[in-house]
Amino acid sequence: MTFIEKIYDLLKRHPKRIVFPEGDDPVVMKAAEEFARLKLGAPILLGNREVIRAKAAELGLALNHVRIIDPATSTELPLFTERMKKTTRYQAMKTEEVEKLIVNPNYFAAMMVQYSHADGIVGGNACTTASFLRPLMALIKPLPEVKILSSCMIFATSDKKIGDNGVMYFADCGIIPEPTVEELADIGLETAKLARQMSGLVPRVAYLGFGTKGSAKHKITEKMAAAAALCRKKADELAFKIEVDGELQIDAALDWETGQEKAPDSSVAGQANVLIFPDLNAGNIASKLLKIVSGADCYGHLILGLDRPAADITRGSTSEDILGLAALVGLRAVEYHKLYEDLY
Repeated sequence: MTFIEKIYDLLKRHPKRIVFPEGDDPVVMKAAEEFARLKLGAPILLGNREVIRAKAAELGLALNHVRIIDPATSTELPLFTERMKKTTRYQAMKTEEVEKLIVNPNYFAAMMVQYSHADGIVGGNACTTASFLRPLMALIKPLPEVKILSSCMIFATSDKKIGDNGVMYFADCGIIPEPTVEELADIGLETAKLARQMSGLVPRVAYLGFGTKGSAKHKITEKMAAAAALCRKKADELAFKIEVDGELQIDAALDWETGQEKAPDSSVAGQANVLIFPDLNAGNIASKLLKIVSGADCYGHLILGLDRPAADITRGSTSEDILGLAALVGLRAVEYHKLYEDLY
């Protein structure tokens, strides 16, 4: 059973409602139909009902058990408008202005998730990351004690010797251009929590750089070493079981023999499953390079730091990619103890 098939199997036990703001996008529509067919939950497409039905007919999609909501005519529009008007950010706006904003599917979807009309949101396939994230940041509460939003990509490769049987978690690959030491520590901790939820295993977090354990002296490598130490400290304060080390070169992090040679005393070297990059350049380049060169299955970006599960689709994703991402968002919505009761 592949990584994503295991996710499907877990989610079938606790099906969830996933809202897709880009409801008239063909690849999104195909993913939603398959999500329903596999009985992973109830997909919700936002957009003009007639347009979506017409496109579905052209594509040969029945959209059975797929809900379609037009924000402009939804019975929830007055309620969402009233609630949005009460938030500090929008209090000064006129009711008509708020209503005009909220019929934007990204804003409407964010309101649905915030007020439990849906369990998670998957969007961004037809817009920029900033356009997708803006309403999420404005309308969905952040997680307690988490000061930043970051993102994680999950890769399932054919090489079972690396990561967790070929599965690795990359962060941050989509949001913070130049994270500080504290931001890097939080990124590592939140990504480790995600890895723990998805696998049930102890996360092994590698903070990456161009040196290993002081072999290269530079402010970047020193920054990654400091971030690793702070991440470990924060995990200890939460009594969260985690293995963290850095700075490590990528070969020392993933290859067992190289890891033993370069960092023999490390509990992470050669067996890392969570990779934390020094900046967005490195994370973005590495994630795209891995997908293109290796053909690994790629799922992301999962948004970390929000009180509700969300994911920003990488533009150019296939319907299979979006289906997998939606399943991961659904699983994020399931309480951890319901998935791994034997670990408690």
